[in-house]
Amino acid sequence: MSLSISAPRRLDSPRRRKVLSVLAAAACARIGMPAMAQPAGKIIRIGTTFDASGVEKANGGGMFVGSSACFKALNKAGGIHGSTIELVQKDDQFKPDLAKANALAFEADPSILAILHPLGTRQVAEVSAAVPGMAVVGPNTGTVALRRKNSPNTFWTRANYDQEIERLVRQAASVGQTRIGLVHSNDPLGQSMLAGFKAAMEHLKVEPAVIATTPSTTSLEVEPAAKAIAAANPQIVIVGLAGTAAAFIGALRAAGGHSTIYGVSISAGSIFGMGPKAHGVGFALIVPSPFATRSAVARRYQADMAAAGSDAYSLAGMEGYIGASVLAEGLRRAGPGASRAALMAALERIEDYDLGGIRFTFGRAQREGTHFVDIGVIGPNGRLLT
Repeated sequence: MSLSISAPRRLDSPRRRKVLSVLAAAACARIGMPAMAQPAGKIIRIGTTFDASGVEKANGGGMFVGSSACFKALNKAGGIHGSTIELVQKDDQFKPDLAKANALAFEADPSILAILHPLGTRQVAEVSAAVPGMAVVGPNTGTVALRRKNSPNTFWTRANYDQEIERLVRQAASVGQTRIGLVHSNDPLGQSMLAGFKAAMEHLKVEPAVIATTPSTTSLEVEPAAKAIAAANPQIVIVGLAGTAAAFIGALRAAGGHSTIYGVSISAGSIFGMGPKAHGVGFALIVPSPFATRSAVARRYQADMAAAGSDAYSLAGMEGYIGASVLAEGLRRAGPGASRAALMAALERIEDYDLGGIRFTFGRAQREGTHFVDIGVIGPNGRLLT
């Protein structure tokens, strides 16, 4: 299975690999890990359920590579309070009922302390509700309705879709483009996109140029929506789709649509897979760029990926890495031999935690840890420009 959503970025030399490995060890020291490895034997097990074989396998696999790289670096530096971290992965095939079953299996295993980065709106809803006594950290969805539910076990490490779409609409308006359209799926994910889009357009005091739908998050029946967008010819079309974004963009171009395309963050994996055809496509970023070195968290991510033997940087990988870093900070604060309840309490106490380019604050009534949103554009060489 391919575990990246972008072309690999080659490392220059063995010397650079050595330098990055040194940086990886320094990253662990920065978040409070001991410099020397401690005797092995204790294990902290973390469950993770995501689509590893279906339409969202690029996002799921990418997150897993990123979180694995983070934990491998932590383990190499001595672990957390002398314990190593082990990721237990289950494939839910992007099926909500299977995601729930996987979560319940994790709950039934007393050795598994928390669940990391489940993927998908309905999947996350099922997982969070199924295991109220376990921390669910870094869910991969920005659906606002889920954040409004009373789910004290769920700790969000990404901005929500309203914030993403509002940022994209403001970017379009800043360059005088107010004929803006939207394509979204006709399901809970899509309804969240639609609500955010309408709110952003109302704030701008302009009417949407066109709104089109596809049948569902996984449906490849995208031609009717593409033809509707092409006929309306908006200046900007916001693609509120996930793994089917590339299919929609291809259908839009085939229908004669020449609108500038902005995607939401979950469309990135599909868009990167288009290769040269993605040139000029922009989308919301909910993490600092993993390809640049401006942010400290990106430098650590690259170092830990190198130490794990991978140079396939990706946005999904960075999201998984950041979610794992936040979970690791919660484990550190919870102390040795922490229970599930102690871990949730420790995560709740995280305040103004700076990962180097993105900050997190939780609290008793605060589970959305960050509101970071940036915009990137794919350049002519397939690289992300920010």
